[in-house]
Amino acid sequence: MALVFQLFLFGTMSVAQPQSIDAEIDNYLSEQVKTAGIPGLAVAVVRDGDVVFSRAYGVCKLGTDEKLTPNHIFHFASVSKPFVATAIVQLTERGKLELDDPVVKHLPYFRLADERYRDVTIRQMLNHTAGMPDVEDYEWDRPQFDDEAAERYVRSMSAERLLWAPGSSFEYSNMAFDALGDLIAKVSGVSFEEYIRINILEPIGMVDSSFVYPQIDEALRTTGHVDDPASASAVYPYNRRHAPSSTLNSSVAEMTRWMLVNLNRGELDGRRILREESYDLLWTSTTEHTIGLSWFLYEEADVREILHSGSDLGFRSYIVLLPDDGIGIVLASNWQQTDAEEVIYGVVDLILPPVDDS
Repeated sequence: MALVFQLFLFGTMSVAQPQSIDAEIDNYLSEQVKTAGIPGLAVAVVRDGDVVFSRAYGVCKLGTDEKLTPNHIFHFASVSKPFVATAIVQLTERGKLELDDPVVKHLPYFRLADERYRDVTIRQMLNHTAGMPDVEDYEWDRPQFDDEAAERYVRSMSAERLLWAPGSSFEYSNMAFDALGDLIAKVSGVSFEEYIRINILEPIGMVDSSFVYPQIDEALRTTGHVDDPASASAVYPYNRRHAPSSTLNSSVAEMTRWMLVNLNRGELDGRRILREESYDLLWTSTTEHTIGLSWFLYEEADVREILHSGSDLGFRSYIVLLPDDGIGIVLASNWQQTDAEEVIYGVVDLILPPVDDS
């Protein structure tokens, strides 16, 4: 089976070479875990429509012998945001809203201590140009679980001020995405989390994933770790007021479904969650800061990269798509100190052929 996986991964390359590359990736990740003292790390790779690598290293919680698997669930932090953008674009396809609608058109109680808030648009929130400040305290240790948590949080923004005129500059804002979650709920008529489950997670087969942590199977849960050296965190990062920006709970095994549907521009196993042309909105830079709608966009050595990372109390995550090469890589770790970017690009370097600079 490993040979079949590697033939998928490296196409027409010789039989011996794919096997050695598979071993290189495995050895590389094992060494990263050992050298950095990472409690748990899971990585999955897709290429050309197939899962070609999916492994986990370490344990679910230090001090236990429960081995981590690719099916174990992690807090994915800001990797949540492209799900919000996908939901918003779905609603535009259905004629429920327009990207350049003012947010107050759909959330009349959205207001800030700055009259310019009336000019903030949905698109500006998606590409972090709304001028919204960021969250200072997620209150992970004081979570709210009820259905009104999202609206209460939006109403609490009335004391906030814009950093500058909407659309004039870039500032990453979790607060803006939390407001968009409430907007999705009000436009769709169901809670943000339920909308995502019905319209994205279940259609693509992410049946063990959820933005609602209490719904996660206890047998699949992992514990976050903080400090250096790592120690188990007493708090899991969950609070419904910050669900849209931060509380995707998933596994690398299920995130392969997310990578595949995006690399296939909205369709997976005969089910479509977005029109193909909608990716021209999601993956086209809308500012000088190389960001589309939630996704960050880069091109290096003629390789186009679509990506998002995540970091919260006890967890790190990273997803990178190379759409022109049909490749996607996702990483999750239950240690906040894991250098997710370095690890995932180490895998990228092993997969992609070397660049000829001559």
